[in-house]
Amino acid sequence: MAGPEITNWFGDLVSHPQVVVQANSKEDIIAVLKDPQKYPSPVRAVGSNHSTAPCGVAEGGTLIQMKMDRIVNIGTDTLTVEAGAIHINMAKELEKRNLQFYVNTEIGSLSAGSAACAGTKDASMPGEYGQVGSYITGVKMVLPSGDLLEVTDSQPGLMQKVRSSYGLFGIIYEVTYRVRPLTPMKVYHETFSLEDFVAKLPDLKARNESMMLYLFPFENLITVEFRKDNPNASGEPNRHAWQLRNYLWGTLGPRLGHDVEEGIPVRDLRYKVIDGFAAMWRFKLENIVRSDYTIPPDQIVSYPPKSNDSRYTFSLFAFREEGYPKALTDFYQFCRDYYQQQGYRSNLIYVGYRIAKDQQALFSYSYDGTVMTIDPVSTANPGWKEFLEAYNQFCTDRGGIPLFNQTFGLTPAIVQKAFSGRLAEFAKAREQYDPGDRLLNDYFRNLLSTSAAQASGE
Repeated sequence: MAGPEITNWFGDLVSHPQVVVQANSKEDIIAVLKDPQKYPSPVRAVGSNHSTAPCGVAEGGTLIQMKMDRIVNIGTDTLTVEAGAIHINMAKELEKRNLQFYVNTEIGSLSAGSAACAGTKDASMPGEYGQVGSYITGVKMVLPSGDLLEVTDSQPGLMQKVRSSYGLFGIIYEVTYRVRPLTPMKVYHETFSLEDFVAKLPDLKARNESMMLYLFPFENLITVEFRKDNPNASGEPNRHAWQLRNYLWGTLGPRLGHDVEEGIPVRDLRYKVIDGFAAMWRFKLENIVRSDYTIPPDQIVSYPPKSNDSRYTFSLFAFREEGYPKALTDFYQFCRDYYQQQGYRSNLIYVGYRIAKDQQALFSYSYDGTVMTIDPVSTANPGWKEFLEAYNQFCTDRGGIPLFNQTFGLTPAIVQKAFSGRLAEFAKAREQYDPGDRLLNDYFRNLLSTSAAQASGE
């Protein structure tokens, strides 16, 4: 019998679990995992279900919706919460105590449970990691057997795997973060031609500031967002700069892209409007979203629990930074060629991030060195998924590294090329904690089982 229809936040990934459970306590999770007759496999848990890949799909199985969101404790340098707590709410509570996350990631509806075991992205601040999970120091989970397990930084090898476990070891119900004092932050933007950016990239990196990129392939431009701590800032903080950026990025831009796509059938005219918005966006970034004193949590975007006509979706691949200038130059040409040949281009602004080398998670995309990303963004206008198929091939041909939860259309071949021997290491650990595949959905079965066998030479 077909179950209820469940979609991700954007609405383009659909599954039909037989059973949907709202978990308000760890006892609710234990009850599910101990009764496979009533609660069939696969068992998957989701928070806001914001992923752009089907990692939370539980077709024919049991979907646990995490409703437990209590803040358990805020210490001098730690935050402990239930797994359903979301980042924007946690950040506000930290701010009241003059504390902040290390990574104030854009998607405010990111849940603690997801952050603890799945990939995220944000431009690394100087001397820091750019992935939320790298600052998670402990988790409590319910194993597939129904038993409880606590993992902390005192078990670094296991913690490294848990941070990339995507709910395949157990269902996380409590998470502890390392946090730090709230510190003023400087932000400013500069725009470069592609050629100028490539030539100046060594000097830009030497500034030792965080770098996020806004990419404009059809105008041959790049706007760089620079951030750094500014502890000596004085006066009152600028609370409006990030409000404007978040409104343009999270609401107005996607809504304009959606409305233009539906209301202007003439392709050339449609993209003249899109390019006009992009020009306005660059002007606002350069002239208004700049200040010596902003509050880091203000970067976090508040998204509605259910998506509306301002929704957007995205994908990403990361590239070793030494090869990024060539990959980015090729990508700009790829976008223009694809538009000429296929008549498709995204209706939103692409972005990119610079993320420091990070081995805190086994499947970290910056495991082998600092990376920079190329992230297409769209309202999923007609032709989007076909474009992503070509984009995936483009990226993997150039050594791109994906995220299991934020890169759409992954195949075993892509995953094998990106992660190689780490797949077999993960498969061995997963088998230990879930020998009966209680938590393994078809998405991960296809990607991990096939790829791990290839990595181990079977």
